[in-house]
Amino acid sequence: MPSPRLVPALCAFGVFAVFAGSVIASAQTSASTTPHPVTLDDLFRFHDVGSPELSPDGQWVAYTVSTVDTKADKRTTDIWMVSWDGRENIRLTYGADSAEDANGLGSSSSPRWSPDGRYLSFMAGRPGQARGTQVWVLDRRGGEAHQFTDVKGHLSSYAWSPDSKTLLLAIQPDEDENKSKDADKEKEKPKPIVIDRYHFKEDVEGYLKDNEHTQLYLWNVATHKLDKLTTDTKFDEENAVWSPDGARIAYVSNHDPDPDRSINTDVWVVDAKPNSTPRRLTSYDGPDGGSIRWSPDGQSIAFLRGDPLKLWQYSEPHLGIVAADGSSAPRMVTESLDRAVSSPWFSTNGKSVDVLEEDDRNEYPVTVDVTTGAAHRDVTEPGTARGLNEAAGHAVLVWSTDGHPGEIYALEDGHLRALTHQNDALMAGLKLAPTRDVSATTADGTEVHGLLTLPVDAQPGVKYPMLLFIHGGPNGQDAHGWDIHRQLYAGRGWAELNVNYRGSSGRGSAYQKIIADDWGDHEIQDLMAMVDQAVKEGQVDPDKLAVGGWSYGGILTDYTIASTNRFKAASSGAGMGNPLGLYGIDEYINQYNNELGPPWKDLETYIKLGYPFFHADRIHTPTLFMGGTSDFNVPLNGGEQMYEALKTLNVPAELIVYPNQFHGFTRPSFIKDRYERWFAWYDKWTLGKTTPAPAAPAKAAAE
Repeated sequence: MPSPRLVPALCAFGVFAVFAGSVIASAQTSASTTPHPVTLDDLFRFHDVGSPELSPDGQWVAYTVSTVDTKADKRTTDIWMVSWDGRENIRLTYGADSAEDANGLGSSSSPRWSPDGRYLSFMAGRPGQARGTQVWVLDRRGGEAHQFTDVKGHLSSYAWSPDSKTLLLAIQPDEDENKSKDADKEKEKPKPIVIDRYHFKEDVEGYLKDNEHTQLYLWNVATHKLDKLTTDTKFDEENAVWSPDGARIAYVSNHDPDPDRSINTDVWVVDAKPNSTPRRLTSYDGPDGGSIRWSPDGQSIAFLRGDPLKLWQYSEPHLGIVAADGSSAPRMVTESLDRAVSSPWFSTNGKSVDVLEEDDRNEYPVTVDVTTGAAHRDVTEPGTARGLNEAAGHAVLVWSTDGHPGEIYALEDGHLRALTHQNDALMAGLKLAPTRDVSATTADGTEVHGLLTLPVDAQPGVKYPMLLFIHGGPNGQDAHGWDIHRQLYAGRGWAELNVNYRGSSGRGSAYQKIIADDWGDHEIQDLMAMVDQAVKEGQVDPDKLAVGGWSYGGILTDYTIASTNRFKAASSGAGMGNPLGLYGIDEYINQYNNELGPPWKDLETYIKLGYPFFHADRIHTPTLFMGGTSDFNVPLNGGEQMYEALKTLNVPAELIVYPNQFHGFTRPSFIKDRYERWFAWYDKWTLGKTTPAPAAPAKAAAE
C-alpha cells in the first residue's frame, strides 16, 4: 500500500524518514574532543532544517529549524533566516521558550515573504490565543511578531497576492469552533460521530465528516474581510497559487460526483474575486495537480500527473504544461524521462522548468526544457534534495548526504553552496560509518539496487551481524541522505542493508508497477537476493541476521518471515499479514477496490496476499510487533492479528502498543523507547545477549 505523491489527503506509508532519517534536537552541543559513534544519547541533538523560502529580492532565505525538548517530551519548530551570502544567520521566533501544550502550540511553520518586502509571515498557534493556527507577521522594519489573521476553522495554508493586499487562505470548517474550551465547566459529554462518507477516515485527521472540505478564501489585509473564493462547497480546494499579475488563482480539486470514490484531481483556474466560477484546465482520469506553478508571463501552468486509479499508488509523476486560458490541451513534458519528478519551478524566461528527480538512490535538481523535454542533471554528487525554492534568479534547497543532516544550500551553476550550518558542531564530534551502493541479480534476471552500511571501524575479514531494514511505501526509496537509523546500528556493531525492491521508486515505472495486486512476491525475491549478495561479500555473518521495517516495510517483514526462517529475529512495525482483515478498517478503500477488487468478487486474491496470516504456521522467527493506537493508515489491528497468530503457535512474540500515536510517531520518548526495544529484541534473539529494554511503553507526558 504505497503512498501517492499527488493526493495530499493521504499520509505516506513510508513515513520512517520523518521520525528516523530526520530526527531533531533540542540543543546543539559542542563537539567532543574524541569523535564517537552515534548513540541514543545523540538522538535528539540534531536540528531538522526545512522549508526554505527566498525573499522577493533573493537576498535572504527564511527557513524552519525543528528541535526536541526532551523534558517537555515534544517537538518545536522555529523560523530562522540566513543571508544569501551565508554570513548572517538569525533566529526569529522562540517557540521553545513559550509555555507550549501537548498540541505543540508555540511552533511556527510555513514562512512566506510579502511581495512588497514589508513582512515575513508564518503560521503558528500561540498559547492564550482564542483560536488555533493563524498567520502571524514580523514587520521587517522592526518589532515583535503579531497575529495577523483571526479566522474560524482549521487554517492549513496561505499565500500572499502579488500586490501584498490579499491573503489566499485554505480553511477547513470546524464544527466545534463555537464550543466552550472549558469542557469540565460546561460538563460537555462526548457525542456520537455521524458518518455518511465513503472514504471516512484518515490518519492524523481521524474520522471525516460530510462538511469537512478545505475551501479557499480571500482575506483583505487592510479590512480583514474574509470572502469565499468560489461558490463550491462540497469539494476540497488545495495547492492554490496566484498568477503573476494577481488576477487569477490556480488550484487542484476533485469534482467527481463522489470525490471519495476516486483520485481524479484536476487543475482549475478562477478569477481572484469572491464567489467566482472556476474553469477546469485538465480532464485526465487520474491525479493532475501536485505542486503547481505559473509561468512568468502567466500564460502557462506547470503541474504533475500520476497514474489512473488502479495503479495510482504506484504513480511516477510526470511534469505537464497546460495553457492557463484552456486554449490548448495539456502537454506532458517528461514522459520519456521514466523517473518521478516533483517541485516544479519555471525559469525566469519560462523556457525551462526546474524539478527534483528521484533516481536510483538519489534525488537531485534537474532542469527540463519545456519544448523538447530534455532533462539536465544540475548536481552530480550523491545525496537527497527537498524543498526546492526559487526567486529573483536564485535557487535554494535542503540537501543531505550519508554523512550530514540536511542544511540549506544555494544552487548556483550546478554547484551547491552551504548557507546554514545548524548541525556542523554536532557532526564534528561523531564518528560515522560509510554507506555504499550494492546490487544483486535475482533468479528471474532482475537487477536490484540497495545500500549497505557496515559498523563503524569495520575490519576486513570480520563478519558482523546484519539488520535488513525495509523501507515503507513501497513507492519510495532508500537513498544517499542522512539516516540516523543506519548510524545508530553501525555504532552498535551492526551492518544495515537497505533494499530498493521492486515497487520502489527511482528505477522507472515498470519496476514500480510490477507488484500491483501481487504483494509479497517480487519484493521477497529481491530482498533475499540482496541478503545473499551481502553475505557473499564476506563481512556479514549468515547466522546473525535480523529483519525489520515500518509500514509497508513492516508488511514485508511479515511476508519475509512467512517465506524463510533464515532470520533469527524480526520486528514488524505498523504492518499486517492479512489485507482481508484491514478491508474497511484502514484509509485505503480505493486501493482495495480498484487494485484488488472487493473481497466478495475475488476472495482468492485476498487469501493469496494474506499468506503470512493464513500460513502463519510457517513462521518460527521471534517477532516484535509495534504500532500506535491512533494509526488509521495501517491500524494496530494488523499487528495484533499477527501477534495473536504467533502466540497461538508458541512462537516468541511481543506486542508494543503506543498510546495516541499516529502512523508517524510524534512523541520523542516513544521514538526513543522504540529504538531501545529494537536493540534489546535483536540482541536477545540474534546475538544471544541481554540488552535492557523498557518494561512498558514510555509514560506519556501530561496531555
